Amino acid sequence: QVQLEESGGRLVQTGDSLKLSCEASGRIYSSTFMGWFRQTPGKEREFVAGIWWGRGSTYYADSVKGRFTISRESSKNTVYLQMNSLKPEDTAVYYCAADRNGYSTQFASYDYWGQGTQVTVSS
Repeated sequence: QVQLEESGGRLVQTGDSLKLSCEASGRIYSSTFMGWFRQTPGKEREFVAGIWWGRGSTYYADSVKGRFTISRESSKNTVYLQMNSLKPEDTAVYYCAADRNGYSTQFASYDYWGQGTQVTVSS
């Protein structure tokens, strides 16, 4: 069993930077794929970025490529999402998730989820 807890969301202005953290409790295997998703009211949860826990390979949605960076710190069982050049359209609840079966951009395949952290970008 894995529990995930996100932190770091808050109100920022357009162009600002923000770093989200996701601390995992429980065993994270090297084959686990950790993802960040976001969701706004009335919309489906969308993939933002992901990282292989073991080898550290990263993947990004086109909408955030070049602005967001995902990383992990194995010694702290923590995944980060560094968000730069934030835009109002980045406003959402951001969720951390773990997929035991490897790489996926589909929220339905993920096994564990955090409770989410709100990011609001004002114009």
